[in-house]
Amino acid sequence: MNTLFMHCRPGFEGEVCAEISEHAALLEVAGYARGKAASACAEFVCSEAGGAEKLMRKLRFSRLIFPRQWARGDFVELPETDRVSVLLARLESYPVCGSLWLEVLDTNDGKELSNFCRKFEGPLRKALEKAGRLRDDPRLPRLLLTFKSGREVFLGLAESNNCALWPMGIPRLKFPREAPSRSTLKLEEAWHHFIPREQWETRLAPEMVAVDLGAAPGGWTWQLVNRHMLVIAVDNGPMAESLMDTGLVEHLQADGFVFRPRRPVDWMVCDIVEKPARSAALLQAWIGEGVCREAVVNLKLPMKQRYAEVRRLLERIEDDLRSRGIAFELGCKQLYHDREEVTCHLRRL
Repeated sequence: MNTLFMHCRPGFEGEVCAEISEHAALLEVAGYARGKAASACAEFVCSEAGGAEKLMRKLRFSRLIFPRQWARGDFVELPETDRVSVLLARLESYPVCGSLWLEVLDTNDGKELSNFCRKFEGPLRKALEKAGRLRDDPRLPRLLLTFKSGREVFLGLAESNNCALWPMGIPRLKFPREAPSRSTLKLEEAWHHFIPREQWETRLAPEMVAVDLGAAPGGWTWQLVNRHMLVIAVDNGPMAESLMDTGLVEHLQADGFVFRPRRPVDWMVCDIVEKPARSAALLQAWIGEGVCREAVVNLKLPMKQRYAEVRRLLERIEDDLRSRGIAFELGCKQLYHDREEVTCHLRRL
């Protein structure tokens, strides 16, 4: 189990390799990263025994930016028939697990394997339970099987409290028909990722005041209104009439990078298409100057050196807030509903 296997958005394999290589170097874990373009996955192959386990023990998965899911383990070749027996034999060297996820890659080939996984999961689960290799206990590691084909699978482990919230890191969110755009799912996913569900009632409470910069037509505003917040929607474009009819939205035609509310607000969200440095500076200013308590901002990524640029901007935000003596919580993730972008969450503590 000396390979760390990671899922990602197709086209971002290089960013995953750069990110995990940086962490491995800081933790003095020898090895090398590799990822085939558009494969939706990458690996870090450790040179010494226990390297993958050390990485997963020292790192919090939720703090990684580009990986969607991770597991430590090895690839297994499977026969055409009796795959279960081969897996049971390989699992003899693995600890007993508390849950089972069968996963595929976010590619066209992966989608075609989904039906196979659904049919295979039942017999495999039954065999694992009968052999005493699987029992319902969240304290035990999670067994993650990522099928690259019907004949090749990555047999991996992850701690249930230190891996993706959903199989493959893909949330099963339903698009609300009332929302004016599909971008609404980006903000909903951000809340799931950055805010523990048990804190939603206090941190996303009714009658909070929120500002949505670049709001039109209102995909992100819809999420705020759905939580019964009062929203200042800032955009020169038109807002959906259904949102205006709620009586919870004030639409201001103004430049989102210039606008400031008259008094501090609870939330600021922003999905403006702009250079990432400018959006990061906006996030930094709103929290640093006390204009809002919590914010979610999307950073649109450049074509090259995407991980390096994100790290540079995050470090700039952190250095500025520390110099002001502000306690804060900063997170950044390429969410499933993101495209050529990442989502940043910043909270003033």
